[in-house]
Amino acid sequence: MKEFKNRVALITGAAHGFGAELAQEAARRGMKLVLADIDEPALKRSVQQVADLGAQVESITVDVSLEEDVDKMVKAAMARFGQIDLLINDAGIALPGTVWQLPSRDWEWIMHVNVMSQVYAMQRVIPIMRKQKTACHIVNVASIAGLIDTPGMPAYHASKFASVGLTEATAYDLQRANANIKLSVMCPGFVQTDLYHTEDRRPERYQAPDDPYYQSAIFKGGQQFAKYVIETGMPIDSIALTVFQAIEDDEFYILTHPVFNTLIGDRVKRIVNGDGPDVSVMNGLM
Repeated sequence: MKEFKNRVALITGAAHGFGAELAQEAARRGMKLVLADIDEPALKRSVQQVADLGAQVESITVDVSLEEDVDKMVKAAMARFGQIDLLINDAGIALPGTVWQLPSRDWEWIMHVNVMSQVYAMQRVIPIMRKQKTACHIVNVASIAGLIDTPGMPAYHASKFASVGLTEATAYDLQRANANIKLSVMCPGFVQTDLYHTEDRRPERYQAPDDPYYQSAIFKGGQQFAKYVIETGMPIDSIALTVFQAIEDDEFYILTHPVFNTLIGDRVKRIVNGDGPDVSVMNGLM
């Protein structure tokens, strides 16, 4: 996908972080935009930012963990613009906690947001893109946590590894179908987003304020750690250019932090050698 002007981009998680930055870059390139997020006040600000850049924009408040909301989102995009050329599945959450500590409701929430929302969107958008028969692109936002493993966040890793595998396998299927649709999976390291505000946007059906876990030192410590690593991460202002350049260059894996390449290589080596995870590798890193 080389041309962006007057093409249509559908972006989830568009109110904050990567989604908002990518929306602004798409607007600078003359794209028409459909922006979706669960945070309506912040979404309105994002809409105003791209409108100020001259973009035609449609917004819709959705909870992407609900299939019916994703269906509504795609229908709204088609009703407004009649096509979808670029899908960016950016919506995501982060939940720390070991497998024996994290409540099942949190596992269900993170898998629905980080994985199933991408499934729901691609199920609906890929047939539209195939029918258009024009050059299209899909970016699934995963994480470096989908390529390497670390202690303390198995739910996050499980969801991001799933996102990477989902994108890779779908790429094979699109090639077999001779579809003019390219895929990328974005695997950033720590970046200065607002991901540590995950709890501010927890839907009611995943809430259980009486559960002692949410008052525990383990839960609160996880929240503090998430805030620290994000606030001290890479500035976000270069990310959108990196992603759009990757789309132009048809790059599948979008990596932002070369410092993690050694850990990626270490994991591949362990797999080939039959070795298990070694927590000593993480000492000083996590």
